[in-house]
Amino acid sequence: MGFGEATVPPLRGWKLAVGGFSLALANFVVVLDITIANVSVPHISGSLAVSPTQGTWVLTSYAVAEAICVPLTGWLVRTFGAVRVFLTALFGFGLCSMLCGLSGTLGLLIAFRIAQGLCGGPIMPMTQTLMLRVFPKEKAGAALGLWAMTTVVAPIAGPICGGLISDNLSWHWLFFINIPIAIFALVSVWNLVRPFETQRQKAPIDFGGLALLIVWVGALQIMLDKGREEEWFASPMIVTLAVIAAIGFVAFLIWEMTEKHPIIDLSVFRSRGFTVAATAQAVAYAAFFAFLVLIPLFLQTNLNYTATWAGFAMGFVGVLAVVFAPIVARLIGKVDTRMLIIFGMCWLGAVGWLRTGWISGMGFWTIAFPQMIQGLGMPFFFVGSTALAIASVRPDQTASAAGIQSFMRTMAGAFATSMSTTMWERLTKANRADLVGVIHPPMHTGLPVAQARAALSQLVQTEAVTLATRQIFTVCSLTFFFAAALVLLAPRPPQRS
Repeated sequence: MGFGEATVPPLRGWKLAVGGFSLALANFVVVLDITIANVSVPHISGSLAVSPTQGTWVLTSYAVAEAICVPLTGWLVRTFGAVRVFLTALFGFGLCSMLCGLSGTLGLLIAFRIAQGLCGGPIMPMTQTLMLRVFPKEKAGAALGLWAMTTVVAPIAGPICGGLISDNLSWHWLFFINIPIAIFALVSVWNLVRPFETQRQKAPIDFGGLALLIVWVGALQIMLDKGREEEWFASPMIVTLAVIAAIGFVAFLIWEMTEKHPIIDLSVFRSRGFTVAATAQAVAYAAFFAFLVLIPLFLQTNLNYTATWAGFAMGFVGVLAVVFAPIVARLIGKVDTRMLIIFGMCWLGAVGWLRTGWISGMGFWTIAFPQMIQGLGMPFFFVGSTALAIASVRPDQTASAAGIQSFMRTMAGAFATSMSTTMWERLTKANRADLVGVIHPPMHTGLPVAQARAALSQLVQTEAVTLATRQIFTVCSLTFFFAAALVLLAPRPPQRS
């Protein structure tokens, strides 16, 4: 597998189609696993005879392990080679998926989910890096478009698949479905992509940087996952985790900037284009993920939607996203990429603003229509920001840049999940208190007093939740516009004729 960097021609024809599809599919299934188990925690905890709170560690363990491993991609590629890392990680991901499905206790399931997250972390940035290597240079935009759409659509498809599988099969199949996909991608990449191996560099392992990374990222991720449950900083555990994360982060930055062979190449932030694009993408992704988390919760807790129907309402977002992804890919490099990103972010902000008019008595299509038109803006935002970030670094920094960008996006999603759900609960309580103060119960309803009070209480709760949801949607919409303004700080990228 010792092939030269520039001597292997890009894939063409059916080989490019199969190779590109296999890489995109591998990325899709790894991102899918972030959200596929979200709606299935009650099924899992019930089957394993544990509390729902304990069951959430099935989600947290995967997220923490993945968040730790994603930024290590650049070092792994430099040390072992891109294709070796990808194949090893994908094999491990498939194996751990099988072991997760076979687990009969919570302890085993969490252990294998941690291993699954460690293997899945490098796959996201590695698929991006390898797609740029196997696609012809003139089709780099198409490669990024295909990769970006799998990254954006997979979290939406996760709850849909999770609901359908849990309701109709068993939670074990949440993990078993990964196995045939992993096998297909392994065989395809082994046969078609293996010649595109990168050269390896021998360097000592930065154990200090690795230890600090594990400490601060692990502490931060657990703090975000458990904060709402522990009443945030009223809990000594959350305070301790916050202090560890803050001190660990500062120590990590100092260590990596002074280490001769750092485990994470922070030099990519010297590029203004990368820094701005990655930051703007993370900010916008936080708003996008807040919508992704809150809408299903709102539909299921307030409008009595099942998990499956909430997933169907969310799923319309993929229609226009798939249609416009190749269009955006062709525009990359021909039009100022910054303008494409700004259009996409402003479009998402405008669609988010439509949702601020939602009411508790709305119908299915009032929910589904914004999801559908949102899909138009997603490729402009996601493909554009990814392309701008990668184009702003040297070719030898691509793996590091992709890993860091994926890490920033992953942490933005975790932050958005914690903050949005916390504010949703607090705003609901505040709105309920305000509504109770202005609503006067009717004197004659024809119902027993206790029943009338219960009905009124439920009505007040429903309206309080609806108001809280609209308030958070307003903040998220403004966040998209803020992220669009950030993009203007990036230098104008070069355009091809």
